[in-house]
Amino acid sequence: MKTALSFLSCCLPALLAQSQEVCKVTQPTASFAIHHQSGEPELNAEPSSALWSSAARAVIVKDCTHVIEYTDISSTVRGFWTDKDLYLLFECPYKVLNLWLPPMGGGPRNKLWDRDVVEMFLGDDWTNIRHYREFEIAPTGDWIDLAINLDKESYDQTWRSGWKTVARIDKTKKVWYAAARIPLSAISDQHVKAGTKWRANLYRIDGVGGDPQRHFLCWQPTCVVNRDPNHVPENFGSIIFEQ
Repeated sequence: MKTALSFLSCCLPALLAQSQEVCKVTQPTASFAIHHQSGEPELNAEPSSALWSSAARAVIVKDCTHVIEYTDISSTVRGFWTDKDLYLLFECPYKVLNLWLPPMGGGPRNKLWDRDVVEMFLGDDWTNIRHYREFEIAPTGDWIDLAINLDKESYDQTWRSGWKTVARIDKTKKVWYAAARIPLSAISDQHVKAGTKWRANLYRIDGVGGDPQRHFLCWQPTCVVNRDPNHVPENFGSIIFEQ
């Protein structure tokens, strides 16, 4: 049996080195294939409900930049699409919540990214990849949506997508949930059909303290240093619309 001292001298340096190792993006990047559902179902944030029973699932567990997996706060994303909308549900275990209080009652609220939040970056342009849309939901239900144009360093907060959101906190289970119904027309002026593919990334920001102490999780890690790990469109994954 290793003593505490032998662990510190032998194993801790290796763990610290691993935690600082920058990840590498490999091609093809992650893809999330979602199926079509009929109608215009009412949005909810109940993963056990019929609404989400056949939804596809993805997992957000990896650090955006380093070779780290946050298995204790691994987050599940469920998704499907209808003729008009993209539906997503995030299920986020937590240890302690970091919230903007009091809540604004539904947003839009600036700087949500400075507290606990989930984020969706979506774009249909595979040529000019620096144009896309950003969506954020906090555990309190506050939200913001933005039109991004990195060529002009523009993060337009006056743009509105017309999306719907629901969020709730289960303090007993220590899980918070955020659901989104995003109009397909807010992302693309092209008809979305089976086989359509969008560029996308999904994020979760968690924890208290300054950015060095917080957890920045990416569905598709972007693996950049000295740069915002979210706005890296060249390393996005994709959402695939299936029948």
